[in-house]
Amino acid sequence: MKRTPAGGMPPYWDEARRELVRCDRVMRRIIPRLQGACLTTRGDPFVTLARSIVGQQISVHAAQAVWERLVASFPDFSPSRIARARVERLRACGLSQRKAEYILDLAAHFRQGGVRNEDWSALDDEAVVAALTEIRGVGRWTAEMFLIFNLMRPDVLPVDDLGLQKAVSQHYFSGDPVTRSELREVGANWAPWRSVGTWYMWRSLDPLPVEY
Repeated sequence: MKRTPAGGMPPYWDEARRELVRCDRVMRRIIPRLQGACLTTRGDPFVTLARSIVGQQISVHAAQAVWERLVASFPDFSPSRIARARVERLRACGLSQRKAEYILDLAAHFRQGGVRNEDWSALDDEAVVAALTEIRGVGRWTAEMFLIFNLMRPDVLPVDDLGLQKAVSQHYFSGDPVTRSELREVGANWAPWRSVGTWYMWRSLDPLPVEY
């Protein structure tokens, strides 16, 4: 699969928008409000995974604040630089002890060649998830953020994502709690563009673009 350049529009985006508007009543209302906006990639696998670890189980705004402190403290946010950092310096940026350790371990994996970028484009989604979740601190949700935001895979539905759950509850279930099974039923109507549907759900709640 051809990689999308950093900052570029995914090649499938326009087609996905048209199909979602055609087949889903909620998307028919939300998508026209966000003309010109789309999913973008940072293009850096290490940054995507580190940013996803920062965002685990906290709000978009809280994650953004921590991330901004991290990149201010480490302008060269690279595996080689982070691997030399002390846990205390990472924690001073707002990370928990565990997340700081996860990011240090991630940096070590990249430095030691344990994360092989060239293999990802040849792997299907589940194979990418299986490979990434072998890294300490990378669970399925983090791997799914990588699929969406780095590999730009079009059909990922992160059912454990709190923002997605909240948006689906609000737009499809009148604010009632939504089960993962119900979320999958809603997502089935978005296939094969579930990443795109997820992105629009996120943006329907918050004008701040979600980035990993």
